[in-house]
Amino acid sequence: MSVIQVLDKKFVPFISEATLQHKVKELAAQLDKDYAGKKPLFIAVLNGSFIFASDLFKALTIEAEICFIKLASYKGTRSTGHVITSIGLDADITGRHLVILEDIIDTGKTMHTFLPQIYNQQPASLKVAVLLHKPDATEYEVTIDYCCFSIPNKFVVGYGLDYDGFGRNIPEIYQLHVD
Repeated sequence: MSVIQVLDKKFVPFISEATLQHKVKELAAQLDKDYAGKKPLFIAVLNGSFIFASDLFKALTIEAEICFIKLASYKGTRSTGHVITSIGLDADITGRHLVILEDIIDTGKTMHTFLPQIYNQQPASLKVAVLLHKPDATEYEVTIDYCCFSIPNKFVVGYGLDYDGFGRNIPEIYQLHVD
């Protein structure tokens, strides 16, 4: 087993790059089908979703737009319980078909706080697509319309996910190693 270190923590392989790419392409094919002729706007939540969003957007064949918003609720390996909006949404979303792209939903606090703000702007439709979901950690009700992987409540890094800003550039996903 290959162990990597990110800052002061050790991590072991969890989801391979090939498996990630396969699931992202499957999701793109489903979105192509579901949004054919609708010209959806994808809203990627920074920083974590940028690699997922990039790979997904490249795999889409439909006409679509993408924009970014920065939301945060993590410090270290734990959720702070507070959602911070650092960069706001600058696109007009009224009457648009929206797909929120998120790297991970664990407690659900970030999406639970953010989605009502989006609904208030009266989109034609709103769906959430997530790379990873931790059902055992979920405390807030959030409807997830598209999910690549449901995972145990373990801390993970790589493929855009970080530990205090580091580890995002790892092409696969690693989980925290427990000695």
